Amino acid sequence: MEADMISQLGISLKKIRREQKLSQKEVADNICSQSMLSAIEHGKYIPNAALLLALCEKLSISLNDISLASDFNISSSQNFNDKLSYLCNQHRYVELKTFLVNSATFDQVQTATQTQAYYYYLGVACLHVDTTWDKARQNLQLAIASGEEQLTVTTLTRVALISLALTEAKAGQKTRALDFLKQATEKIDKAFYEENLNIVFYLAALIYLELDDTKESLKWIQAGIKFSTSHNSHYMLANCYRLLAQIAKKSEDLDQELEAQKRSNLFKHLFAEKVFDDF
Repeated sequence: MEADMISQLGISLKKIRREQKLSQKEVADNICSQSMLSAIEHGKYIPNAALLLALCEKLSISLNDISLASDFNISSSQNFNDKLSYLCNQHRYVELKTFLVNSATFDQVQTATQTQAYYYYLGVACLHVDTTWDKARQNLQLAIASGEEQLTVTTLTRVALISLALTEAKAGQKTRALDFLKQATEKIDKAFYEENLNIVFYLAALIYLELDDTKESLKWIQAGIKFSTSHNSHYMLANCYRLLAQIAKKSEDLDQELEAQKRSNLFKHLFAEKVFDDF
C-alpha cells in the first residue's frame, strides 16, 4: 500500500508542475537536484517532510487554497457557472463574494440544488474574506438547510457540513466543529463515490490540526489518502501529502504518547529520516 501511495505522490507533484508549465529544473532550483525531483516524480525516492514542504511551497500547494474537483452549478446559465468556477479555482474570494451578492447572479438561482450550491459558495467566500465568522456560518447553515430531503446525504451537503465544521474550528467552537464533522463524515465510506468527497477527509484532518489534535489529524489524512487512491483518484492528494508533512513537522514537539504514532509505518516509509545531501 505504501508503494502505491508514494507513486501517487510523485504523479500528483508531476501533474501540478506540468499544469504550471514549470520544468523540473525550475522547481528543483534551491531545493534539491533535478535528478532527485525526477526520482520523486517517478516514485523512486521518498522525500522527507522538510523536502516535501519545500516542493509544495514552490508549487504553491496550500493548506487553505483548495478547489473542488468539479464545481456545483448555481444556475442553468453556463456563463454564470463558468464565472463561478473561474473565481473559485483562482481563489479570488473577494471577487467571488461580490459576484454572488449581485442581484443579477441571485436571480439566476432557481432550483433547490442551485440554491444549496449558491449558499455554499457564499459561505466559503465569507470564510476567506470576512473578519468575523458570522456570515460564513450563516450561509453554510442555509446551504445545509436548502438541500432537498433525500434518503442519503449528498456530496454537496457533506461538503457544506465539513466547511461549517472548519468555520466553527477557526472560531474556537470545538464542540460544534466536531459535531458538524461527525455529520459530514457519517457513513462516507458507503456513499456513492464522487471525487468531491475526497475534500471531506482533507478538511476533517485540517480541522483537527486547527484544534491541535495531531493524532486525529493524522488519522483522517491517512484515511483520506487511502480513500482517494482506492478510487484511483489524484484529486487532493498533493494537498493531503502537504498536510501530512505539516503534521510530521508539528508532531516533533508532542509528548511521548504520540511518538509511536509519528513513527508509524506510513511516516517511516513516506518520510525517510535521512536528509539527502544536496537538499
